[in-house]
Amino acid sequence: MRPLPLLIVTGMAFEARIARGHASAHRTGRGNENIEVVYAARADRLTQQLNDALMRGVSGVLSFGTAGGLAPDLSPGSLIVAGAVDGPEGRMMTDAQWSARLVDALAASPVASNLWQGSLASVTTPVASAQAKATLFGATGALAVDMESYLAATAAARYHVPFAACRAVVDPAWRSLPTAALAGLRDDGTTSVWPVLRELARHPGQLRALLQVATDARAARAALVNARGALISTPAQHDARDWVRL
Repeated sequence: MRPLPLLIVTGMAFEARIARGHASAHRTGRGNENIEVVYAARADRLTQQLNDALMRGVSGVLSFGTAGGLAPDLSPGSLIVAGAVDGPEGRMMTDAQWSARLVDALAASPVASNLWQGSLASVTTPVASAQAKATLFGATGALAVDMESYLAATAAARYHVPFAACRAVVDPAWRSLPTAALAGLRDDGTTSVWPVLRELARHPGQLRALLQVATDARAARAALVNARGALISTPAQHDARDWVRL
C-alpha cells in the first residue's frame, strides 16, 4: 500500500504552488512526492479542507508559507521552524522530533544562514501595522504571525498526527502594510489585481509602499522555494532506523 501523504497547509494559492513544486526553480526532479496540499484564506474553508484530508488519512501536517514578522531583527526571507503556535485558545506545541529533523535538513540547505527557531502567533485577521505587530510581539514573544498555523495545529491534534510549521517572513516587524496589499486577496486564497488597482486609484500615495511589499514578497518566496526540497524529503514520522539513532 502507498504510505499516507504529508498534508501541507497554506493560506494562499502561490504558497500552495510552491509546496507542490510547480513554482520551484529547484525541484527535486522526482515528481512523485507523496504530498497533499490544501489552502484557503477564509478560516471556515480551510478548516473544511483540513478535516476532509485528515479523514482520508495523512502522515503529518505541515504549516508552510509566509508570515508577518514580529521580532524586530527578522528580515524578509527569514525562515522560521516553530516550536509552538500561540492562538485564540492557547498554545499548541509542534512535534519536537519532526521539527528537529526539519531544522537539521534546512541547516544543510541554501536557507541555513537565515534560519530561526521560536514560536509563531496565529490570528484570525491580518496584523498590518507596525504598532499592532509590536503589541503582539510584546504579548507573545513570537517571531512571526500567520492565520493558518493554529488551525492546522488544532486539526492535527484532533486526529493525533504530528504537526510542524515552517514559515518565511514577508513583511518585517517595522513595516506597515498598505491597504492595497490586502485588497486583492479572495476567500479561496487566490488574488485579483483589480481591487488592488482600485485601492491605488483612491490612495495613490501607497504605490511606493506596495512596491516595497513586492520586493519583500520575492525574498520570502525565494526562501520557500529553496526550503521546499528539504521539507518534503523530511518525513513526519520516524522509521525503524531513526529510533536506533535516538
